[in-house]
Amino acid sequence: MSDPLRIIFMGTPEFAVPSLHALLDCPEQVVGVVCQPDCRQGRGKKLCPPPVKVLAEEAGIPVLQPTCICNDAFFEAISALEPDLIVVTAYGRILPGCLLKLPRFGTINVHGSLLPKYRGAAPIQWAVINGETEAGVTIMQMDEGVDTGDILLPIKLPITEEDTSGTLFTKLAYLGGRPSLRRYLGSREVTCLP
Repeated sequence: MSDPLRIIFMGTPEFAVPSLHALLDCPEQVVGVVCQPDCRQGRGKKLCPPPVKVLAEEAGIPVLQPTCICNDAFFEAISALEPDLIVVTAYGRILPGCLLKLPRFGTINVHGSLLPKYRGAAPIQWAVINGETEAGVTIMQMDEGVDTGDILLPIKLPITEEDTSGTLFTKLAYLGGRPSLRRYLGSREVTCLP
């Protein structure tokens, strides 16, 4: 793998921003970003873009905000970008199998827990509620289950007595970006799917 990978990033909330930053700082080429549609927020119900969209637009990267990801139009739009790899961090929807298998290196997910613990939504909150002494992020190969794919890289972080779900959220968002993604992509152990 000597040529830069063509990567599509899928993420929406603030938790995903450090992951996109990490990809933008790598030699890889982010060819597109997919995030949830803008939503109305606050008392005035002002239409606000997701944090990932804001960063992508600042970086000049094309952004897709589909309302449906299970149709031919979306699949064709992603296919046209010719991705080698899709990286997902807190996108907010379950991806169809055809999308997961589209890139030659498949689709990886940056998940905010030490899998297999705390699969699915709210892993950070559950780690705090359950009194865990450590948390972390896991880079995993995605399959059609919910956080059930092969674990590629887990990175641990101690939970301190002062940590709340808010402080842990910030720490894990950062950990999922530069330390995890850059380490994984830099290892050059990204392999083609069978």
